[in-house]
Amino acid sequence: MTPTVRAGHRLQLNENPFGPPASVHEALTSALASANRYPEFLPRRLPSLIAERLGTSPEQVVVGSGATGVIMNIVQEFGAAGSRVVMAVPTFDGFPILTSMAGGQPIPVPLTGCGRQDLDAMARAVDERTRLVVVCSPHNPTGTVVRPGDFEAFLRRVDPSVAVVLDEAYMDFARPQDRADVRELLGAHSNLIVLRTFSKAYGLAALRVGYALGAPGIIARIARRQLPFGMNALAEVAVRACYEAEPEIRQRVAEIGAERDRLTDGLRALGLPVTDSYANFSYLILPEPDIDRVATALAGDDIHVKRYPTGIRITVGDRSATDAVLATVRSTVQ
Repeated sequence: MTPTVRAGHRLQLNENPFGPPASVHEALTSALASANRYPEFLPRRLPSLIAERLGTSPEQVVVGSGATGVIMNIVQEFGAAGSRVVMAVPTFDGFPILTSMAGGQPIPVPLTGCGRQDLDAMARAVDERTRLVVVCSPHNPTGTVVRPGDFEAFLRRVDPSVAVVLDEAYMDFARPQDRADVRELLGAHSNLIVLRTFSKAYGLAALRVGYALGAPGIIARIARRQLPFGMNALAEVAVRACYEAEPEIRQRVAEIGAERDRLTDGLRALGLPVTDSYANFSYLILPEPDIDRVATALAGDDIHVKRYPTGIRITVGDRSATDAVLATVRSTVQ
């Protein structure tokens, strides 16, 4: 299996290093013959396809232009007009950016020193003006997970009138025991919205396919924000083909996980603190002067990573990318 070849190493966007499986590529190529036709006015077939796969009803699924598109619809519905949205900081950039775009107020709650979301502090931050809370598991950018029991306890502490997003964009890279029982939680909490994407494990970032799961009532509120003709017509084709190529997708996920562990172990062997990541990236915790020094050295070697106030997030690429990162960091810290 050969990863897509790129100039330098593009390790800042948590992209899958592999191109689509051959069968998915073939399905997309065939579908291009109908590129002159509009997609559905509002998507119906894709939510039904996802629902059938997950064993839920189509009324419990809403799709969007990547997870970001779904987030935009969510914050328009629950985080606009001065409403407060509680989230960890740092987190996926889309949450504070889109909340502000919708006229909402992001309420940042610092991570713990080990890169975990502070659920107690987040629960305390919820007040009468809060309309939305965001929890990520695995978390972006640190890769840490929220244990299922801890998340369920957190849900019980949040008023049911406040919507809670569980962002599972990197769920496929986590161990089964670290994943929440979403179907059970959705049955017990009508305010829960589970967010997922086909950009990461499935490698469809360019096609922009994301979705959310929830109770029919909350999903209907999000769906009314959808842009007509807003979903790429290739999305349904690609998702169906990916589902049919599931064994190959799982193998790729396993390879990425193994390379993540090699990157993490290599950084730790240099005496550097790295979080236990359950995503497709590693997070290097550093003080501010060292962040600048290491990030500058990586950029100088054409290795592109994502900087944060508390560290550096490094997407898992192929073996050569890992070797390049370790070589540059080694020369910088030793």
